[in-house]
Amino acid sequence: MSQPSPEAVLRRLEWTVIRRLDGMLHGNYRSLFRGFGLDLADLREYQVHDDVRHIDWNVTARMQTPYVREYNEDREITAWFLLDLSPSIDFGSTAIKKRAVLIDFLGVLARLLTRHGNRTGVLLYGGGVDAVIHPRSGRQHVLHILNRLMARPEMSTAPETDLSDFITTAQQIIKRRSLVFLVSDFISTPGWAEPLARLAQRHELVAVRLYDALEMDLPDIGLIVMQDAETGEQVFVDTHDKGFRKRFAAIAQAREAELRKALSSAGVDTLELSTTDDLIDAILRFVDLRKRRSYRAGGGLPKHLEASHDLSVA
Repeated sequence: MSQPSPEAVLRRLEWTVIRRLDGMLHGNYRSLFRGFGLDLADLREYQVHDDVRHIDWNVTARMQTPYVREYNEDREITAWFLLDLSPSIDFGSTAIKKRAVLIDFLGVLARLLTRHGNRTGVLLYGGGVDAVIHPRSGRQHVLHILNRLMARPEMSTAPETDLSDFITTAQQIIKRRSLVFLVSDFISTPGWAEPLARLAQRHELVAVRLYDALEMDLPDIGLIVMQDAETGEQVFVDTHDKGFRKRFAAIAQAREAELRKALSSAGVDTLELSTTDDLIDAILRFVDLRKRRSYRAGGGLPKHLEASHDLSVA
């Protein structure tokens, strides 16, 4: 079956994802990018019908009366997508590969941004940063990005992925403060947490982690050939062997713990996307993520209100 055109992919996303998000978010796309492009303009006493999310709880505690923050919003957001296209991205245990999830996520977020006058740029990594698409706006620009991604062949092998090199190069290229999405499965040589933390100090950074369930838990399906997605090395394994499956799961769990620790130490928000996720649910999780970040930036809600406060989309 032939591959759909970039126009067909974007049209599908506009009708099946973006159109539905319009109804769920009621056009309030500031929720998606809350916390970015906002400069504190003033503090004033809380008034009836003010958004409680703008209450500054630190000032409120000192003044013994509710105060809210007022912001000036930048008119334009520049967003960069740092896309890891190393060989492991082309893995998927079902009909959907991690690359397809990456393309759909990029298409939706880039279109949401550009149709509101914002600009998006892209860095492509495949063993090294080998392409830079400079930020522009408009639907045609999103189609251009999709075309570049979809025309890119899969890599059977490549040098071992080094995300620290990718992140350091991105920091050198992206000069202006931007909204940055690092989209990767984070299968990489270690040492990328520190460069990621440095990138997050200058930019509003979100890590989008791609994964497939088979990378976490190996089913009992008999003799199979397993291939290292990065090096191409192959080995026969017997999945009937409970001991092997147990060791596989233990290694996967240890890697998960190491990954979460590295992302936490870097201090970045993380959105996880599996090959079986519903993209709309994932976008709404991202909205919730941004809201929680906004609460923290404003001093947060008191502990006794956190459990009961409604985080649903307004």
